[in-house]
Amino acid sequence: MAVIEHALLPVRPGMEMEFEAAVAKARPLIEASPGFLSLTIRRPLGTGQPYLLLAEWRTVADHRDGFRRSDRYERWRALLHRFYDPVPGVSYFGDAV
Repeated sequence: MAVIEHALLPVRPGMEMEFEAAVAKARPLIEASPGFLSLTIRRPLGTGQPYLLLAEWRTVADHRDGFRRSDRYERWRALLHRFYDPVPGVSYFGDAV
């Protein structure tokens, strides 16, 4: 069973292009993580709306205990977290019902 990580990324207005460039630099960091399966980040259709992040992991622990406690995550955070206001929360989802 794969797990979906969901986050709404509230990117500061006017920083969207810079954020998207930073995502391209950050993507290899998450892709190199054990248990990582896929990443989709969708841009909003309306001004001032958050980006949508959907990441697929083998387990919640692969994300929470593996990636988020790694040096790769520290570099990910350094590249991306300055764009957020506020810092986004994360939710996890399992199998469909």
